[in-house]
Amino acid sequence: MNAPEDNDKDNGGGSGGKSGRRGFWRDNSLTLAFGAGFLLVLAGQAIAGHAEFNEALAVDGLEPLGFGDYLMSSDFAVDVTENWQSEFLQFFLYVFGTVWLLQRGSPESKELHKAGTESDRDQRMGVHARADSPRWAGTGGWRQSLYSRSLGLVMAMLFLLSWLAQAISGAAAYGEQQVRQLQEPLSRGAYLASADFWNRSLQNWQSELLAVAAMAILSVYLRQRGSPESKPVGAPHQATGVEG
Repeated sequence: MNAPEDNDKDNGGGSGGKSGRRGFWRDNSLTLAFGAGFLLVLAGQAIAGHAEFNEALAVDGLEPLGFGDYLMSSDFAVDVTENWQSEFLQFFLYVFGTVWLLQRGSPESKELHKAGTESDRDQRMGVHARADSPRWAGTGGWRQSLYSRSLGLVMAMLFLLSWLAQAISGAAAYGEQQVRQLQEPLSRGAYLASADFWNRSLQNWQSELLAVAAMAILSVYLRQRGSPESKPVGAPHQATGVEG
């Protein structure tokens, strides 16, 4: 009779009331905290960006832009999307790269003998799927194949979509800047080959790659007690794929 009670606790504390609400916030605190932080920082970026944009307009002798109009502008869109695409690129490369790439001693790496896509048994696929496994894990065929790569594929899609949004909004923003300086604006195709577009992209890509490389190697020797991104404090440096 203890199993249903344990299951209720795992699912957030039952079917309602204060304990259910506490369970929801606790069980989803990582996503909720970072989601709230994202909205707060985005709002701060919008306020700071609006002030900076109007300062640039004042230098050019132009009327300031209202806050609502700035939020709908290409300048705000390109500043946001150029960071989004680099973050999704980081996770796309990390998800796919860690299938085959290893780092001895890092919890960010799989164990050294597990390089590759691993066996169906290890991945709990097909006949090895369990009763609580996702439905497509045991279906076989294209659905299983698609689901087994869904995380990386979605990250790749989000990267490409945000990079496309950056390209479109960046071309518009750069064109508006050229007009304010009484210069001929570039076509969208010409902008994709411009230094402005690639500078925006590459300055973010290099920082993401550096961050991943630093995390992989620093986690070999350094610890953060209680974090799944770190090995246990007493784990040996050479222990690979061990989480705290």
